[in-house]
Amino acid sequence: MTEMDADSLRQALFAALRPIAPEATPEEVRGDLPLRDQIDLDSMDFLHFVLALHERLGIDIPESDYPHLTTIEAIVAYLQQRQRGTVPPPAA
Repeated sequence: MTEMDADSLRQALFAALRPIAPEATPEEVRGDLPLRDQIDLDSMDFLHFVLALHERLGIDIPESDYPHLTTIEAIVAYLQQRQRGTVPPPAA
């Protein structure tokens, strides 16, 4: 897979989110605030979102890494690390 830049990852993220939360648009969702709080994702919606990211990008996202997936910015940074084959340190 070709490595995607941050903007392409952000677009893919919103494309994966669209079927689950159509109201979540790049213009409405802040990148620095918790995503789940902004668009009221419950745990099943979040799981479907993570699975959609995996299907769209081909990046494995183990459940142990879910704490990294908090904000749009954090998700993009996490996906960039995973593309490079690096594993992020445990979330605090």
